[in-house]
Amino acid sequence: MIKSSNKYMILLSFFMLLIAAVIISLFSGKYAVSLNDGFIWLKAFFSGNVYDDKISNISTILFQIRLPRILGAVIIGAALGVSGAMLQSVFANPLVSPGIMGVLSGASFGAAFGIITFSSWVLVQISTLVFGIAALLLALFIAFIYKSTSSIMLILGGMISGAFFNAMLSIVKLAADPNNDELASIVFWLMGSLALIDNGSILVKAGIPLVILLIISLFFGKILNILAMSDDEAKSLGLNTGYYKIIVLLISSFLASLTVVMAGNIGWVGLIIPHIARMIIGPDNRYLLILSALLGGIFLLICDSVVRNLFQYEVPLGIITSLIGLIVFVIVLKNNGKGWR
Repeated sequence: MIKSSNKYMILLSFFMLLIAAVIISLFSGKYAVSLNDGFIWLKAFFSGNVYDDKISNISTILFQIRLPRILGAVIIGAALGVSGAMLQSVFANPLVSPGIMGVLSGASFGAAFGIITFSSWVLVQISTLVFGIAALLLALFIAFIYKSTSSIMLILGGMISGAFFNAMLSIVKLAADPNNDELASIVFWLMGSLALIDNGSILVKAGIPLVILLIISLFFGKILNILAMSDDEAKSLGLNTGYYKIIVLLISSFLASLTVVMAGNIGWVGLIIPHIARMIIGPDNRYLLILSALLGGIFLLICDSVVRNLFQYEVPLGIITSLIGLIVFVIVLKNNGKGWR
């Protein structure tokens, strides 16, 4: 059993590691910008001399191109990590991930549908969010038909919802016109990428709601600890399990849907990150949610740094997270169940 004081030290250590990863990522890339260039920019900024060409180039690279993408990676990774941790606690199942309720499938369908239907990218993003939530509502409706909010029924509802929207996604792919890059855009979007976050607009429109939801979710630690018990144990403590399960599902689904809005479908983060966090800090959700957010941000930032530095062209981020996630999951699988409950 890890003492509370030690848990706080663990969280602080990973927070400092996240800050270090952000700084390293900020000054790494194909266009060389050193840490010394950063100090030169700071000196010029405070002296008011920001119109020099070199200073202007440094500013553009660091704060208009790299920083929005870095912040996007941290926020998305944190959101997927927390979403996965919340779902695993609600279902008391370490193999549950944000896609279990069909939300990622619904959001992916919404993105594909928006690409072939709308000319505005904003409408594509709205379509992504709307269908992501629609997938959750369909799963809840299936559970409602059987008048049950048990974990098994909610999972079955999510599986049915996910299968339905995957089938609809296949229809959209068939309907997409390959001659005007619709199909290519759909495929690239579904693989996940942070490239569109470069302009910062998506970061503001979807990133701010994600941060707000992340902060709200961190206050659910005690409730999730109770929900991780059996339904009878939770009810004996006076908790309305059905009500809080739906609230947690809504929060985790909004988190997952908004990540698709920002960067497409990025897999494995919500599955492996809570595993690793649980092995490090234990099953107490008061600490687990925070560490899952920190680890998710670090993991996705590392994956994106690999994409930016090792390849000459934009490789979909989802490919890298899947490859690294598979390796990590095989390692973590040896410890499956340790620290659970």
